[in-house]
Amino acid sequence: MMNKAKILKLAKGFRGRAKNCVRIARERVEKGLQYAFRDRKVKKREMRALWITRITAGSRHYGVKYSQLIHGLKQENIEVNRKILAELAANEPYSFKALVDQVRFMRGGAASGGGGAQAAAAAAAPK
Repeated sequence: MMNKAKILKLAKGFRGRAKNCVRIARERVEKGLQYAFRDRKVKKREMRALWITRITAGSRHYGVKYSQLIHGLKQENIEVNRKILAELAANEPYSFKALVDQVRFMRGGAASGGGGAQAAAAAAAPK
């Protein structure tokens, strides 16, 4: 149980009697603290979802699915977390492409992000 001064200090900025009536302020402050506790966890969840969306957009740009990219990075023992991958995808496209190419090379695909024409020409070239 918090004392009156602490309750009113925490209730500063609330509307109506919730800022100056101790009984109402206590209820609003307690509810506010519950929301804060819950939303600290929700924030982490939402940020992870945002990172995954950004990584998905970046990886599909280079022709690799998100799940294949993450699996390939784990197989290659490249330990880059989703936050950094999302940052690379948004702000460092060449660095992100290097990671995608590493995964693609490991899977046996064409390392360049070119197209089917280059791969077909290389396969048809005399040896």
